[in-house]
Amino acid sequence: MIKICGISTKETADAVTKEQADMIGFVFFPKSPRHVSVAQAKELVDHVRGKIKIVALTVNMDDAGLKEIVDNIAPDILQLHGSESPERCAYIRETFGVPVMKAFGISSSEDIEALQPYIPHVDRFLLDAKPPKNSDIPGGNGVSFDWKLLQGLKLGKPIMLSGGLSPANVREALAISGVSDVDVSSGVEREKGVKDIELIEAFVREARSVAE
Repeated sequence: MIKICGISTKETADAVTKEQADMIGFVFFPKSPRHVSVAQAKELVDHVRGKIKIVALTVNMDDAGLKEIVDNIAPDILQLHGSESPERCAYIRETFGVPVMKAFGISSSEDIEALQPYIPHVDRFLLDAKPPKNSDIPGGNGVSFDWKLLQGLKLGKPIMLSGGLSPANVREALAISGVSDVDVSSGVEREKGVKDIELIEAFVREARSVAE
């Protein structure tokens, strides 16, 4: 599975679907350079629906905000990228009837252990690098972690690798980590928040080539 996250224009949304990525992510977090409003996202989602799975990324969002997203864009997956507890994940999954992908920042084996309580309450895990110390954005920082930490990891739920991936290193990341699903945002940008169509094409091509 390949997810391209942080899409904000029709041109890049078209590139993602043309390359037959599996998931397209929209960021609902005002501090992020990739933030889109619900109205912007609805226009883009209406443009690509039926061609790709829609992922809505939120960070510690309240019920009202989640309801607005679910009512207006009907995402296939809610990506929770904040400090949501297992109980909060379970509540969101049940209340809104949408599968949940919980994101975690990883830097050590202790971080891997922290995933265990979430297993019954989420549908997917997204394992990202921890943000740099001065960053107030939990993802999309273009940094990676030690992919060897994921070797042999079995959680009983699909695992998606994120953090610092690019066309140049995605093959290596897949080979070392042993996971089969990848997520990219800053690694396909020509400047912060601005996606590059050629980089999107290259990323999907490189990631797909591993399975061939």
